[in-house]
Amino acid sequence: MGKRVRISNERLNCYGTRILTDGLDISQYQRNPVLLLMHERGKVIGYVKDIKKENGEVTGELEFDEASSESIRVKKQFEFGSLKMVSAGIDILEMSEDPALLVQGQTSPTVTKSKLYEVSVVDIGGNDDALVLTKDGTTLELAKDGSNPLPLLNNKPSKHLKEMELKELALMLGLEATADESAVKARIQLLKKAEEDCKTLREEKQQMTLSAITQAVDTGIAENKIPADKKDHFINLGKAAGLESLKETIAAMSPKGKISQVLTKGTEKPQGEATFTKLSEVPADKLMALRKDDRETYIKLFRAEYGFEPTFDEE
Repeated sequence: MGKRVRISNERLNCYGTRILTDGLDISQYQRNPVLLLMHERGKVIGYVKDIKKENGEVTGELEFDEASSESIRVKKQFEFGSLKMVSAGIDILEMSEDPALLVQGQTSPTVTKSKLYEVSVVDIGGNDDALVLTKDGTTLELAKDGSNPLPLLNNKPSKHLKEMELKELALMLGLEATADESAVKARIQLLKKAEEDCKTLREEKQQMTLSAITQAVDTGIAENKIPADKKDHFINLGKAAGLESLKETIAAMSPKGKISQVLTKGTEKPQGEATFTKLSEVPADKLMALRKDDRETYIKLFRAEYGFEPTFDEE
């Protein structure tokens, strides 16, 4: 037994319309129910048997003739499940804008009378219920720039509906229910202006805060509390923690000086280079710190002690 597939139903399709099953004429197709591949004339790969119209849809069973390599391949793919969709070629005869025949989201009139002229196996359909429609001899295409001859619905709201929507909108905007359209538009414009002003103020505040954070970090660098290469890090810290928290953090930091300045603290001479004349005068507990943190002074004292400059391994 062949696989029964849905050929057409009354669901809203990708063209924004619906095909009424009762108005779909299948008699001509039943006389020669050929099954095509990808809507290409001449590529007959079988036929459709036991075509039925029931429960608002048209279904049928696919039979592959296996008379060509395409038919053999498609049959195997259909049995495997990698191909499982058919597409109906339907010619539109009559359409209607009757509200009773429209569903939510519909953009074109309902097709009330049509004719089935071919069925194809396809790889990717236009939607879950794939269709190829023609109207007045023109085929509807799913391509980006394809033509679509279907007319759009004349969706002009009734006066009563418009009044109801205006009343609800007025109440949502804090106006009286009796407010007219001009009052509603004026309130909307006022709210838009207020929103734009708030956005501008937020942007200005963010810019001022960023400026203050940057200034605080620059001050910390000038006071030798923050390494210059860590500027971006502390700016991001200020953005995350806030300006006041950043200022408190920087205030709690001690300025970072050279080891020569530490060695001369409390002495009469302000420069470490003038305090020690050679390396042997540096206290043993300060020697490694001097070598690591103030290499310039270390080299100068080493040269004074030994007459040549030291070499440094990677530390």
